[in-house]
Amino acid sequence: MGYKTKEWRNSMRVTLDYNNMTEKFLGEKGFTDRQLSAYSSKANLAFQYVKENRGKDELYMGWTELPYNQKEIVDDILATARDIRKNFQYFVVLGIGGSALGPIMAFNALCHLHYNDLPKSKRKGPKFYVEDNVDPVRMRDLLDVIEPEKTCFNVVSKSGATSETMAQYLIIQDLLTKAGVNVKDNVIFTTDAKKGNLKKISDELGGIKSYVLPDGVGGRFSQLCPVGLLPAAVLGIDIKGLLAGAGYMDSICNKPSMRQNPALMSAVLQIAAMEQGKNVGVMMPYSDNLKYLADWYCQLWAESLGKNETLDGKPCNVGQTPVKSLGVTDQHSQVQLYTEGPYDKVVTLLSLKKYACEMPIPHGCENIPDVAFLGGHTMEELIQAENAATAYALTKAGRMNYTLWIPELNAFTLGQLLFLFELQTAYAGAMLNINTFNQPGVEEGKKATFALLGKAGYAEKKQELDSLPAKDVKQMI
Repeated sequence: MGYKTKEWRNSMRVTLDYNNMTEKFLGEKGFTDRQLSAYSSKANLAFQYVKENRGKDELYMGWTELPYNQKEIVDDILATARDIRKNFQYFVVLGIGGSALGPIMAFNALCHLHYNDLPKSKRKGPKFYVEDNVDPVRMRDLLDVIEPEKTCFNVVSKSGATSETMAQYLIIQDLLTKAGVNVKDNVIFTTDAKKGNLKKISDELGGIKSYVLPDGVGGRFSQLCPVGLLPAAVLGIDIKGLLAGAGYMDSICNKPSMRQNPALMSAVLQIAAMEQGKNVGVMMPYSDNLKYLADWYCQLWAESLGKNETLDGKPCNVGQTPVKSLGVTDQHSQVQLYTEGPYDKVVTLLSLKKYACEMPIPHGCENIPDVAFLGGHTMEELIQAENAATAYALTKAGRMNYTLWIPELNAFTLGQLLFLFELQTAYAGAMLNINTFNQPGVEEGKKATFALLGKAGYAEKKQELDSLPAKDVKQMI
């Protein structure tokens, strides 16, 4: 466990390089030192707000303490994970939003990219699936590749009233019951400690093994609590390393100066760019393992910052639209837009200094110079060169971009990235003077869904839906 030594921790430090956001590299398109310094006071206030409210459940800031307050929970999760690996061939997460994106992201980041296709002898755990939608075809196809009686299902919902997750649960409960399996033997809940529908179901079934989604932790900030830690542990991921990495980044970001705090500086860069009309934030990892980190980040950034009201009740309609992109793949699909389209984007590059392997490129096709030059290099060299080339092309075109450098991808560095992005989001929300941790814009769609399906208490909403004007067939072509 290298993260226990200071030397190893420092060698694995994730660093922020924002040179390509500045006048020196972008000319008049970049920030001057004076422009950035003008945000110092606002940044300091944001830092103090987050610092003073750490751990407050009523503000949904309990996530700040997750690296430090879960020792007993982690030990229990590790024991449960060992039992699951021993007794089950499949592990399925039933959840949506952060309850699904977090486990998917960690699975993709730290496990073999074809994990489920590996023979059992090469896998660290059962085959792994996350069901984060209610497309009937998706559920049908899942049931074609698992055996429910040999599957452990992790049902994740704080309230136990999440329609998508509970619909999935009802299907699984029915299948297990019909197969003669005691539901409590194949199901684990992650939910509220004392209330909610999953707690009721657990009591009715004689006590289902359950983990707590803490009161002060919202779904999109939940990867470092049992929501994400249990699936990760089942997969053999070093969850103590994840938490240690998060704590390490927290210690790096404990300085009020944005020049010394990478999360605070990255928040300032994005806010300053937004104020210049750059309302699109592109997250572009140069690693297939980090592909779903971009998905996870998109929820974190969009749901946290997309708000129509400030904390003092003033209309604002703020936020930046996050876009996911993958290097090198999207150099051939999106980078054309980034380099020559509107000046409305900031590109965040996630760059690995060292990949898990190099993969030599053999010599060959010596009579074709366009191919032969690749021989003797490695795929690691190639992807790193393309990464550098994209940063150069963006910068030459006057497009704002910055890089987060990752020494190598492991549980410790992934934990750093997660906590850095969470802090960045909290700081940005504080600078925008909004409630970073609620999501009222999601509720209207939920209410309409309940009304359409006849849920009790939503008759008025159903009436509102029924009163909509009839569609004009002339406008349906």
